Amino acid sequence: MNSELFAALDALEAEKGIPKEYMLERIDQALTSAVKRELGQNANCRVVINEEKHDIKVYEQLEIVEVVEDPSTQISLEDARKISKKSALGGICEVEMKPKNFRRLSAQAAKQVIIQGIREEERKQVRAEYETKREEIVTAQVVKVDTTDGAVVVDTGTSEAVLVRDEQIPGEVLRVGDRVKVYISEVRSETRGPIVILSRTHPNLVKRLFELEIPEIEDGTVLIKSICREAGSRTKIAVYSRDPDVDAVGSCVGPRGVRIGNILAELGGEKIDIVRYSEDPGEYISAALAPANVNSVEIEGERNARVYVDADQLSLAIGKEGQNARLAARLTGFKIDIKSN
Repeated sequence: MNSELFAALDALEAEKGIPKEYMLERIDQALTSAVKRELGQNANCRVVINEEKHDIKVYEQLEIVEVVEDPSTQISLEDARKISKKSALGGICEVEMKPKNFRRLSAQAAKQVIIQGIREEERKQVRAEYETKREEIVTAQVVKVDTTDGAVVVDTGTSEAVLVRDEQIPGEVLRVGDRVKVYISEVRSETRGPIVILSRTHPNLVKRLFELEIPEIEDGTVLIKSICREAGSRTKIAVYSRDPDVDAVGSCVGPRGVRIGNILAELGGEKIDIVRYSEDPGEYISAALAPANVNSVEIEGERNARVYVDADQLSLAIGKEGQNARLAARLTGFKIDIKSN
């Protein structure tokens, strides 16, 4: 039985990465728990695990006394010397116990300790793996859709996690079997296991998609200076090239629009305005208000700007329900007041 146990521990370590040393500690605890269930909570024992010989022994430890007052913790000198002639008053007498003789309830308690140990280590490993992916995107597969609250269960490759309705792109319909990219925005430690917050609405999802699709961003030639997003509708992203021979906007669009096309496909057609970043606030704000054409920009105070456009460009600059102006303000960090000439 012991050989089978050690073989199972080797398999557990190989398949799930749970260290054998960790599980041996849990087995020690489990056997100790079983002894206390068997003999009483005051009982003492010693567990000896020999990995080389694949052997586990459990010894009940009894104090050697003249008069036994508590049989669960004490043994008389006379009885102790029947076990070992070296026994002496005040010493400890160890009596080997056979785990196979434990009562069913004691054995069940030991089993539960081991199972709990496996689950705790698995949760710890899952949490650690998610921590390495925090603020990154992963490709997940939809395995279940809850029609009551719209939540979607996805398999991230690490475990199953929930993409709640509020973190899904508005208007997007996900079905079982779909493969989607999700952003891991947060990992919380809970007693029952890690709580992973997945998102498809977070601005950094778009940022990470650009990093994946645009080699010039990945290698640091083109920098993403700012990004703001209203998921499912529009994103504005400001980019800057550190190499004068590399066009930041052109790099993001790609040949025949292939690069930006791949990103738009992942986002279900969400509009993306790629803005050329400039240290000049006027140029930056003008670019951020695209697709409107801006005549002039006046900087007032530290973070206020007055923008002038032709009358036929006013509604375009402001955008539907003020979205274009709102996103431009968030992108640049300026409060923008738009006027027509």
